[in-house]
Amino acid sequence: MTVAILSIGTELTRGEILDTNAHWLAGELTAAGFTVTAADTVDDDLDRIVTCIQRLLRTHLLVIATGGLGPTTDDLTAVAAARALGVDLVRNESALLAIRQRVESRGAILNPGHEKQADLPANAEVLPNTAGTAPGFLLTATGASIAFLPGVPREMKTMFTEQVLPRIRSQSPSNTHQIRLRTYGYGESIVGQHLAGLETLYPGLTVGYRVHFPEVDVKVHVRATTQSVARDVACEAAVEVRRRLGDVVFGEGEEEFPEIVGRAISARGWQLAVAESCTGGLLSHLLTSFPASSYFVGGAVTYANDAKTRLLGVPDQMLRSHGAVSAEVAIAMAEGARRLHQVDVALAVTGIAGPSGGTATKPVGLVHWAIAHPGGTSAQHRIFPGGRDDVRYGAAYAALDLLRRTAVNLSVR
Repeated sequence: MTVAILSIGTELTRGEILDTNAHWLAGELTAAGFTVTAADTVDDDLDRIVTCIQRLLRTHLLVIATGGLGPTTDDLTAVAAARALGVDLVRNESALLAIRQRVESRGAILNPGHEKQADLPANAEVLPNTAGTAPGFLLTATGASIAFLPGVPREMKTMFTEQVLPRIRSQSPSNTHQIRLRTYGYGESIVGQHLAGLETLYPGLTVGYRVHFPEVDVKVHVRATTQSVARDVACEAAVEVRRRLGDVVFGEGEEEFPEIVGRAISARGWQLAVAESCTGGLLSHLLTSFPASSYFVGGAVTYANDAKTRLLGVPDQMLRSHGAVSAEVAIAMAEGARRLHQVDVALAVTGIAGPSGGTATKPVGLVHWAIAHPGGTSAQHRIFPGGRDDVRYGAAYAALDLLRRTAVNLSVR
């Protein structure tokens, strides 16, 4: 079944916020076996919303729309939906009761903005919102269906999973299967070179790529006669992807790189500390984005040379001789962090994130990182391209990859 996604909101068309809803929905719908053929965005203009709804319903059997269901005057989706389908806008008493109960449970008083959210197209099927006040709704016209969900990502995701997917799952052809492999270490072009010709080896296979720096996802998508056949072929193709890319593949599905690194550290029974300069706490942030109390002891952000000396014991003479951005200082920082926190392993990063501060011999983007662990101490360096955030994230991931490879005894790249 062909599906379209419609994102509604002037904040999207102006570029004020990123449309993460469409990205998430496309992935969920594809994983459920649907074929997403359009992802449109329209501003908060009544006539343009009506036109978009009518156009997408003419060309698709299913449309998922998000945004514009709130309490303010620029929330026009319900009015537009009613006009697009030629029905009246009516006060839905069951929706109003649910809104009232949720508002009062928060100790607030129902106001006209809240009540406006209960004004829905006649004959709409209400989709309860367990994460917010604005209900969603489902409409059907000329054999096509359109589901309207709030634009708040947390509410949208909950409602799609709880309310929409169970209603539409039976309409999926159920003859596809997708496996998402997560990679770090190669750029997109290199990954593509390694996987060249793969689609010719497996019937119904489509290989897709998604770059979210510094990672590259490989999406192994197979369409076959049945979902069981598609799953078997996708699994075979995924094995071949792993064989070709080797340990550049770090995970699958929703597994995140810092999570995988933490799992490797925990498996060794190691306690970890970090020392950061140019990353400014980013390493610690990435590691503690997931439960880390079993292995992460602490970190030190030693941005200034004086802090490197006072907290980590980096010698003044070393800083004067080699400079803060050097292998020697990175190693001294790692050893100092290991000594300070009395842990098994410590990681350190020091570099020039830019946009200024570089020299002919130490350009912007140069980063040194080091690891100190029971087997010894080692350091690496690289000049990362891009802006300040690119350098910081590139450095953090490179350091984490060194930590991962050390923990699981992989060769260091």
